[in-house]
Parts: sequence; C-alpha cells; structure tokens
Amino acid sequence: MNKIKVITIFGTRPEAIKMAPLVKELEKREEIDNKVCVTAQHREMLDQVLDLFKITPDFDLNVMKEKQSLTGITTRVLEGLKDIFEKEKPNLILVHGDTTTTFAGALAAFYNKIEIGHVEAGLRTFNKYFPFPEEMNRKLTGALTDLHFSPTISSKENLLREGVEEKSIFVTGNTVIDAMKFTVEKDYIFENHILNEIDYKNKKVIMVTAHRRENWGDGIKNICMALKNIVEENKDVEVIYLAHLNPLVRNVVLEHLDGLDRVHILPPLDTKEAHNLMNKCYMVMTDSGGLQEEAPHLGKPVILLRDVTERQEAVKAGTVKVVGTKIEDILTGAKKLINCPLEYEKMSKAINPFGDGNASARIVDSILYHYNLKENRPDEYNTL
Repeated sequence: MNKIKVITIFGTRPEAIKMAPLVKELEKREEIDNKVCVTAQHREMLDQVLDLFKITPDFDLNVMKEKQSLTGITTRVLEGLKDIFEKEKPNLILVHGDTTTTFAGALAAFYNKIEIGHVEAGLRTFNKYFPFPEEMNRKLTGALTDLHFSPTISSKENLLREGVEEKSIFVTGNTVIDAMKFTVEKDYIFENHILNEIDYKNKKVIMVTAHRRENWGDGIKNICMALKNIVEENKDVEVIYLAHLNPLVRNVVLEHLDGLDRVHILPPLDTKEAHNLMNKCYMVMTDSGGLQEEAPHLGKPVILLRDVTERQEAVKAGTVKVVGTKIEDILTGAKKLINCPLEYEKMSKAINPFGDGNASARIVDSILYHYNLKENRPDEYNTL
C-alpha cells in the first residue's frame, strides 16, 4: 500500500512535550507520511516546546484568544480541522491525553470518518468534574477512538471495563519518559540566574506548581498558607513556586508568599528548564498530571495537591502521595518527607511505573501492525 498518512494534532505545552518524541519517531519510518497540526490552544508555551524539539508544524490553527472559553476553543478547532481533513484525507489522526484540543480533534476526525489514535488512553478518576474538563475530554475521546495507546496495564484495564475491544488497545509506556532523554542534562546551567544561585546540595528545595481550575480560590490559598508554614518551620527548606500567569493563580500566590525568605516566585519555565530543575530539587508539590510521571523518573517524591488522580499506578507504586488542598493534610504529607529520611528514601527509590523510554517506538510499531505493515503485534510495556 501507499504510505500511511498521519496527522499528529496537539495544542498545549503538556501535549507537545509528550507528542514531540512520537513525531520524531514517525519521521524516521519510511512507511509513514506524518504531518503536524498545532491548534495553539496555548500559544507561547507551545512554541517553546516546538523550538526545543525543532518541530515545524505543517498546519497552525492559532486558535488562542484572550479570556478564551472551552466552547470557543472547541468550535474553532472543529472549524479549523474541517478544511485540513477534507484536503489532506489522512488515514489516521493522533491526539494526546485530555485537553480540549484532544477531544475536538477526535470529534472532527469522527465527523470525517477518519481513524483516531489516542495517545495516553485510558486514564480515569471516575469523577467527571475532577479534573475539569480533562476527565470528560479523555473519556469522550476514548469513545471515538480506534487505536488506544495506553501507557500502563491499569489504563488498559479501565478501557476493558468500559467495553473497549482488547485488540484495539496497545500498552506502550508513556512518551514523556522518551522526551526526558532529550531534555535532562547532568551539569545543566539554567537560563534563569536565580536557579543557578540555589544550594541544591545543602537545601531541601521544593519545586511547586499549582494552577488547576478546581484549585482556584481556596485551594491555591491553602497551598500557599501551607508553604509559608513549611519554610518558617524548616530552615533547610527552600521553595521555588512556578506560578501560572493566570491572575486568578498568580495574584493569590503573590499575596501570600511574595517577600518570604527562601521562597522564589517564578513564572512557568520552559520544558528543558523545568525538567532540569526537577532533576536537582528535593521533592515536588503539584496539582499537575504530567509531573506525577516525570518526577518519579528522576527519583523525586511527589506530593499531589488534588483530591483524586487519574494516575493511580503512581500511588500504588509509592511515587506519589495524594494529599488534597486542606492545609493540615498538605503539612502532614510534606513534613513527613522533609523530616523522615526513611519515608523519603522509600518514595524516591520506588519504581516509576510509567515507562522505559521506548513508548514512541511501540506506538509507531502498533500503527504499522494495525495497517498490516508489521507482522507481529508489539509486546506490551509492563513494569513487572
């Protein structure tokens, strides 16, 4: 047959980080004609990743607007992809994870009767509003998907319970581990000079990110109050809070933490800076999804500032501790790691269940197998 025509679609920085190594792997395979479409749901942060991995999109919908709504993003992506699909007529589109771009991209492909591959498929919290709108974006995308690329056995089992055919599920590991092979450097020098001045050897440096929609308001405030308590009671602790540019987050962080000794409030870092900060820090406190996968790969315990997680494998493996956003619960979880070497060692040395750096190759091999260009079905990734 002719080359398999694939369009890879993503729009935010987290998607781009995880899709970049897959794009590079697709480019290597002579059986595949891959084109990249970005929606630019997030513009500046997306462009940082494209530059880092030297990816030039074939199509750029540039949908981002000031004070954009979920409805607006969805409709602009649907409209933008309609013309591209009608012209290009791909065999397969690839989307990632749980963003609005992901769901809208899958829906647009369904409307055009194009097969859909969902990277990082099958994660679930089983609560449609946590995280919002990500849980339903992921689940609705799964309902439209033809090829499910699940990172772990657990995510595959979630899909099987929902009635997905087993033959359409491929367990691959998570592509973010592939990406970190490109980004983490042993003797990295930061572009942000503040990060070069911190004593990572003698201080317990905590990297913090917290910006999810469900934590706006009291959640962010409680996180800040807990961090203030931690630095005041532990003189060997230093906090780096990467504060989202959204005023609903940043203004609260500045109100409660600005000017405190040993607390640095910085804007979000680009991917390479963030991965290398993670590599140097003592532990991570976050409400992020992706950091639950990235930090354990580097041996860094994660205190999760959410009530639920779609990455239960990390909790079971012991690399992530879910504490929520109540001040006392945050303090209990964080101080145990700060003050108990055995607890820290147990979490930092737990095996990361999310990948071995070969997820992208497994995904592409699975695509070739699906289109009868590879004889044997790829082996499943398994941490056991």
